[in-house]
Amino acid sequence: MFGTVSDEREVSVPASDAWKLYGGLQLAKFVGEELPGLLSKTDVVQGDGGVGTILEVFYPPGSEGLTSYKEKFTVVDDEKRVKEAEVVEGGYLDLGFTMYRVRFEVIEKDGSKNECITRATIEYEVKDEATAALVSIQPLVTVMQAAADYLQKNYNNNSTSS
Repeated sequence: MFGTVSDEREVSVPASDAWKLYGGLQLAKFVGEELPGLLSKTDVVQGDGGVGTILEVFYPPGSEGLTSYKEKFTVVDDEKRVKEAEVVEGGYLDLGFTMYRVRFEVIEKDGSKNECITRATIEYEVKDEATAALVSIQPLVTVMQAAADYLQKNYNNNSTSS
């Protein structure tokens, strides 16, 4: 069974500013610092944030038997502002998923250079339909909302102080 789920947030900053956070390794660092209850830590196994980068992501203690997973950046497109990471070891693969991919997109809002839309999408494949119930977009919604708040606060502070 193949499935997909997504959500998006409007952000009152230019898409280029939002991409600075979403486009490389900065988002993992941000989540670790700003949302410590979501993940306990993220280690860079290899790479510099481009395609082929592998991260090991650790869950906080008590996360339903899951301790960590490794994800690989399979797409980092600075022009289209799209980043995809696929779980390559542990995590959802240990729960019976055959594929689990997260995509972040930063989309310039039509008619506005100072607004954008951030979209998170989860694509997955699983043999057992009941296992699909484990997929939740909510953690990514939490990340997008915290990122939107951070970007709007910092962009607005920087633009008014210049």
